Amino acid sequence: MTKRAKPLIVGNWKMNPATLSRAEKIVVDIQKGLHGRVGASEIVIAPPLPYVSDLKELAGAQKISFAAQDVSFAESGAYTGEVGISMLRSIGIKMVIVGHSERREGSETDEMVKAKLDRVIGNKLTAILCVGEKERDRFGDYFTTIESQLTAALADVSAQDLKHLVVAYEPVWAIGTGENATPEQAEEMRLFIHKVLSDMYGRAGSEMVKIVYGGSVHDDNAADLLKIGHVDGFLIGGASLDAKEFASIIKISDQYAKFA
Repeated sequence: MTKRAKPLIVGNWKMNPATLSRAEKIVVDIQKGLHGRVGASEIVIAPPLPYVSDLKELAGAQKISFAAQDVSFAESGAYTGEVGISMLRSIGIKMVIVGHSERREGSETDEMVKAKLDRVIGNKLTAILCVGEKERDRFGDYFTTIESQLTAALADVSAQDLKHLVVAYEPVWAIGTGENATPEQAEEMRLFIHKVLSDMYGRAGSEMVKIVYGGSVHDDNAADLLKIGHVDGFLIGGASLDAKEFASIIKISDQYAKFA
């Protein structure tokens, strides 16, 4: 990561916590844990959508931004339960997670992921495109999986639109399992993703895209993932619901950025 790259720390709360009051307490406690911080990292939280408007009032001095965990492929219409990109923009959402493995595992195809990514980028919001393999084999076939997910999602996306893209490498085998990719594995995949992007857009285009890591990130492995894996930040699941640990990861990222 170069000095000009601002680390991105995204907390994906998924379908947690169970109440708004609990969500508010987490945000307040994150603010307390970061009191006095003047850091380089960009902080984003993706809570359940019903909480966003209330939580924005608590964003405070740390300037926390908010992301959506998903978006509809359609702009509007008779799609019960779906949420359109214009709705997200109207409540101040800046980023949208697209293609998370838990949604791919359900019924989300590459075509659906692309339609959603196009919707996000077309509306000048930032898409956090998730890619990752279910398992690693000794033949390296998992590289083919990552390349296929990237090329399918980015087909027809122009180089100038890459400023609206973040790629999150999240090995499926590491999500919620307690396992995580080693820093060396994260670095290997970061380089491979950059190669795929360079082949598609050239080196200059590739360098526009931040690559973050997701998959059992904690404050005990964050530093090595940054220093050795050279990722540009994290997409954090369970640990982002622990205000103390989330604040600790942010401080680790700030410290790394200061001396990178």
